[in-house]
Amino acid sequence: MTQDPKAGGSSRTVIYFPIAHTQADMGALKESVVRATLEKMGRAGFSRKMAAIDRIWTEIEGVIDALGLDFGRVRLYQDGLAACHREEEIVKELAQKGSRNHQLLLRLMEKGATLMGTESGDLLVQEYQLAKQSLTTRPPRSAGVAAQRRALSVALLERRDQFIARRINDTLKPGETGVLFLGMLHSPERYLQRDIKVIYPLRRPR
Repeated sequence: MTQDPKAGGSSRTVIYFPIAHTQADMGALKESVVRATLEKMGRAGFSRKMAAIDRIWTEIEGVIDALGLDFGRVRLYQDGLAACHREEEIVKELAQKGSRNHQLLLRLMEKGATLMGTESGDLLVQEYQLAKQSLTTRPPRSAGVAAQRRALSVALLERRDQFIARRINDTLKPGETGVLFLGMLHSPERYLQRDIKVIYPLRRPR
């Protein structure tokens, strides 16, 4: 049984939203991602994908509004946001570029929620370099090289999940609620401490 996130008490709750990234979230990889998606899906497919992502964010915003959270006891944990003492500046910059994810973070912060640095900067740099290599170089001809690249990607994702879980374990206090926005391939909940209850208001990650 999951705890009502409005109920308070001494336990800790994480409300987990698997998310889809918009173009504004891609940073320096935006052009490469758009080009690769267009090559794979065509312009019509690309438009359908962008519309679907937009609907996901409208759904997330509606669910959060309906939860009626006490935002003074809410901590926000965000995919790709390094623990770096510049978290709010980064969120504002991406919100200005049109990221609905980061615009939502700002609105929740205005209501009293606390923004948390969530990821390891070093691991994010490794992720960026790996993504850039995949997007800007031809697929490897060797099956062994391709398998090695996939294994590296999986291992890096797991290390990111472990770091994210440690951040939540260490910073989410009794009686508080964490709102976690993470891409759909993540699964940090297996590394969370046992007293943390995880709620999936929309869907579980794949």
